[in-house]
Amino acid sequence: MHFEITEQSREAIRTWIAKAKLAQDEWLFPSRNGRENHLTTRQYARLVGEWIEGIGLPVKEYGTHSMRRTKASLIYRKTGNLRAVQLLLGHTKMDSTVRYLGIDVDDALEIAENVDI
Repeated sequence: MHFEITEQSREAIRTWIAKAKLAQDEWLFPSRNGRENHLTTRQYARLVGEWIEGIGLPVKEYGTHSMRRTKASLIYRKTGNLRAVQLLLGHTKMDSTVRYLGIDVDDALEIAENVDI
């Protein structure tokens, strides 16, 4: 999967690498069970849950998947470019992306109306 990160994120990653004293062949986010393994998706989900709870938001409403969906939805709403969202999400079928975003006929018509030929 390909993704883009902001310069602010790049700088945070550089800082993390220096602080954690990570070697080039080590995981960026090592497991809490040892540096030879990477952080698991379950461990990551727990961390995100702790962060969400820590800022006072309901944990059941926010999580790793909802953040992924939110970013994709915002890109789609801003650009109307369904193909770009499909590529960013790594979906092979356009109908998967349509279902994932919850796009309906009204959305498609609104986009079509905003395109001049």
